[in-house]
Amino acid sequence: MSRTLVVLWDEVRRRTLRLLQGVGEQEARFHAPGLHNSVLWHAGHCYVVVEWIVAQALGQQPQAPSGWFELFSWESRPERIPTEAWPPLAEVVAQLQQQYQRWRRVFQHLSAAQLDLPSARHPRQSVRRAIVHALHDEACHSGEIWLLRKMYHAQDRL
Repeated sequence: MSRTLVVLWDEVRRRTLRLLQGVGEQEARFHAPGLHNSVLWHAGHCYVVVEWIVAQALGQQPQAPSGWFELFSWESRPERIPTEAWPPLAEVVAQLQQQYQRWRRVFQHLSAAQLDLPSARHPRQSVRRAIVHALHDEACHSGEIWLLRKMYHAQDRL
């Protein structure tokens, strides 16, 4: 299973990183009318969701820059965060790349038995299910990034 998990991780994170290539700061901070989540928020959210869900499932402490949970978690309120509090997109991308390599090394060494263990955070689900849930969430948010990029560029034609 760890091989399949690595392939899934490669597909999901590489897609997210590919979607973030060439995004400038103005585009990164764009949000659709009536919504508050930007490309920048979705990118940071991908980092936070994977970090918290995977680390906690494995009984580890999440690793993230200070304040990122407040900025990018499922509890965050992007509309209430001052513009100057957001990190540049390049910083978020660098963190996503580092996280990708770090978790990839872990996933490569997880055995089927380790993946079948109960999650340390939610013992009614397995470590495997927690990890797949985190990767599925990132895949959904990378779709949001793609949609926001299309909407940003469509503004010029409207």
